[in-house]
Amino acid sequence: MPETMALAARLEDFYGSIRMPVSLPPGISAMNPYSEPASREYSSVFFWKYYDDCQPRTLLIGINPGRFGAGVTGVMFTDPVRLENHCGIANDLPKRQELSSVFIYRMIDACGGTSAFYSRHLFSAVCPLGFVKKGKNLNYYDEPGLADALEEFMAESVRMHLDMGVHRDRAYVLGMGKNARHMQRLNERYSFFGELIALPHPRWIMQYRLRRMEEFVELYRSCLA
Repeated sequence: MPETMALAARLEDFYGSIRMPVSLPPGISAMNPYSEPASREYSSVFFWKYYDDCQPRTLLIGINPGRFGAGVTGVMFTDPVRLENHCGIANDLPKRQELSSVFIYRMIDACGGTSAFYSRHLFSAVCPLGFVKKGKNLNYYDEPGLADALEEFMAESVRMHLDMGVHRDRAYVLGMGKNARHMQRLNERYSFFGELIALPHPRWIMQYRLRRMEEFVELYRSCLA
């Protein structure tokens, strides 16, 4: 891609061409929000609002899109409520909250708001497509053999983000358990980043440490601001 191409255009190209490269086990379906017109529209508006430049960003790497966040909006860690109220992008999606998004936008507010935060950072995921099993979210590492089958797909996703101009010296992984271990393995194998720093996953914070949320907001802010 030309070096003068805006990050927004690079993100549109990436998500617009993404496809599940392997056959999934019975009972598991892939979730590709970018195959839905509404998600493509809203994510495009978001990309051009916050990434219409060629400045490098620091990558924050989640697990995979969830049904009520990026799975409907096309924007990582952003549910329809936060897309409208925090990002200023009106939408007619069902206004259902997603726990991770609640934390992320509280943290973004603490880091100076959406414009300041997204001028420095970019959310992605180890696996850029999501999964559903029996009507529930499935993490890429929860199904035996799936992470191994998707390794090259996930590695190529990281490579493409590096080509977009993200910082290579450091990236942050959201999730200190299996997600961090899988991303660390990829990093050791492919030498993507100089350093990976793991942070507690937003959903874990909201589900198990809600009373300490502000403590974790400060942890993120101290790392990212």
